[in-house]
Amino acid sequence: MTQNPFGQGQGQTHQNMQTGNISQNMNHGGHEVFDVHEVLGTVISGLNLKVLLRPHVKDQELLSILDRQYAFALDEYNITVECFKTGADPSHPTTSYKMQTGNDFIYGIKPSQPKKPIQSANELSDELISGYLLGAAKASATIKTTAALETTNPVVRRVLADSIPNCIEMAYELSIYQNKHHYYQVPQLDQQSMQALTNSYAPAQGNMMS
Repeated sequence: MTQNPFGQGQGQTHQNMQTGNISQNMNHGGHEVFDVHEVLGTVISGLNLKVLLRPHVKDQELLSILDRQYAFALDEYNITVECFKTGADPSHPTTSYKMQTGNDFIYGIKPSQPKKPIQSANELSDELISGYLLGAAKASATIKTTAALETTNPVVRRVLADSIPNCIEMAYELSIYQNKHHYYQVPQLDQQSMQALTNSYAPAQGNMMS
């Protein structure tokens, strides 16, 4: 009878997992490997996008945001690759991204021109560029959250989980920038509707009954 060429390797891996002898850099689940590949590909796309868009930025504030976010995201990409390859702690822990702006939003809608696809690269503007950067930050937050839920390696999971708030902070910074320049407008409900909705829930009392 022909021996299964994969049987010995599968049995050995199963035995190593049971005895705890499996090498640290193989301590990854199948879903994890695919999901982290998606994460790294998404992050690379975001980094490449910043490089491509940078020469077209006109506003110095937006250029500063782009450069700071690029440097931070590149370092975070490197430590993610490092721990994914080794299964061990990266050379330094994940740090926290800090915005250099306030968090005040302008509420209300002002008349503006309807948006439509551009026909030429000459139409690139700071409004479009900041929107692309915001979309990339949102994509990273989503894909990293999905991956962290499926990651079995504790180091990779922690690096992914710790980096999610940084994606959120970057997206928030960009949304504030867009809002300040009226690119991203934030409508509000009337006061009566707002109060009705904010008061539609109440705190729970006591503990669960046995």
